Amino acid sequence: MGKKWKKLMKNMDRQMALKTALTMLEYDMETEAPEEAHEYTSQMVGILNSMLQEEILRKDNGRLLDQLEKKELPEERRKMVHEMQKERRRMAAIPAKEYREFSALQAKASTIWARARENNDFSSFEPVLDRMLEMTKKMAGYRAEKGQKPYDVLLNDYEESFTMESLDPFFAMLKKEIVPLWKKLEPAVKSVDDSFLYAKCDIQGQKRFCDYLLDVLGFDRRRGVAGESAHPFTTSLHNHDVRITNHYYEDLPVSGIFSVIHETGHALYEMGIRDELTQTPLGGGTSCGMHECQSRFYENMIGRSEAFWIPIYGKLQEMCPEPFAEVERKEFIRAINKPKPELIRVESDEISYFLHILVRYELEKALFAGDLKVKDLPEAWNDRMEEYLGIRPKNDREGVLQDIHWAQGSFGYFPSYALGNAFAAQIYYTLRARYDVDGLLREGQLGVITEFLRENIHQYGGLKSSREILKDITGEDFDPSYYVRYLKEKFTGLYL
Repeated sequence: MGKKWKKLMKNMDRQMALKTALTMLEYDMETEAPEEAHEYTSQMVGILNSMLQEEILRKDNGRLLDQLEKKELPEERRKMVHEMQKERRRMAAIPAKEYREFSALQAKASTIWARARENNDFSSFEPVLDRMLEMTKKMAGYRAEKGQKPYDVLLNDYEESFTMESLDPFFAMLKKEIVPLWKKLEPAVKSVDDSFLYAKCDIQGQKRFCDYLLDVLGFDRRRGVAGESAHPFTTSLHNHDVRITNHYYEDLPVSGIFSVIHETGHALYEMGIRDELTQTPLGGGTSCGMHECQSRFYENMIGRSEAFWIPIYGKLQEMCPEPFAEVERKEFIRAINKPKPELIRVESDEISYFLHILVRYELEKALFAGDLKVKDLPEAWNDRMEEYLGIRPKNDREGVLQDIHWAQGSFGYFPSYALGNAFAAQIYYTLRARYDVDGLLREGQLGVITEFLRENIHQYGGLKSSREILKDITGEDFDPSYYVRYLKEKFTGLYL
């Protein structure tokens, strides 16, 4: 290893140490930290982020990257230099004082959001969100290339090469194909009984079953832990310390069940990254879209299939006898897949899910274009929900306050959920062509499927782009028609 590379690695290690400390603090603030801690801890988060920016912008770091960028390097090193250069240029565009202020705002906004959501009070969150939007626009503006719109800068952060120009026709195509499918299904699903999904269920029983599911899914407890938070999420210090959270509702037990499957999909991705890539700029998933591809694949294509439940449904009945003891497995499968517009995104069915994302995408575009003000968000949200799903939120908690993303400054993230569904469907059909997927699930052999994903996706971390992964696995570029095909085949098979 050359001297220049060794020096660069020392610089990178310092950066990764600060990033790891920040991740740990953020996880703690969402889970265990007392309420009174957040105002003070957020100041420390701002300082640590400022130190991280200083490390990234060190002159010797810049010189090393400039020099190594011109050399012939092995693929992993070349990609690592590319990612570090990209981050350095992004940081260099943002004034240090403003970056520190923005980081501190991100750290405390989530707590204010959680309190506003609990109290069903958007007005208490509005000033913080208004400031978050203003600063996010400003940060994106600093980084924008000539002629590039700030919102496209953010979209590119979460899924490279997908901008409004490509997302607009993507959403238009889904709307054209899926809305008629829902109208076709609507009469047939009215008679499907799903009332037991909303019956009271002992929280401790739910927790025991979700803990059991972690083992079924292959969650490595030596390298991962599960906690609780207001909004389920996954975070990773490195591939040997991956943390997921869940949230439980007494009168909606399937929420916790499918949340733990979803978050474990994220966790398996992080745990599957090669040791030599973890704690480097390539040590996370390649993109938010590919990460959501994995979580939605496990949650829906695996977790909502009948074959998955054949070996484990008895455990659900045993651990949660109320309300599942008297419910036949086939009734359960039809209920958990029943297309029915829901106000809450994370509880929505696969058919209407993309409409939830479309609502958020359109609102974000309007906010960044200056066509919508933060104070008018609740009404705009409710109007679109009524237009697209035929239901109108009765309050802010089940409307505009339901997601944490904007409190974190994660504008541009939501489209990656829709892209993740489409990526997952494309990979799903390739997987089915190679394996008897249902046969493996009936036998409880989920590990075979996870190993396929680890071999073809997880191990590479950020070494490949989403498009490269899709091309290598399927032999094709991104093709959303597979997603439409999946939905049509699944739901016509279940209900028509």
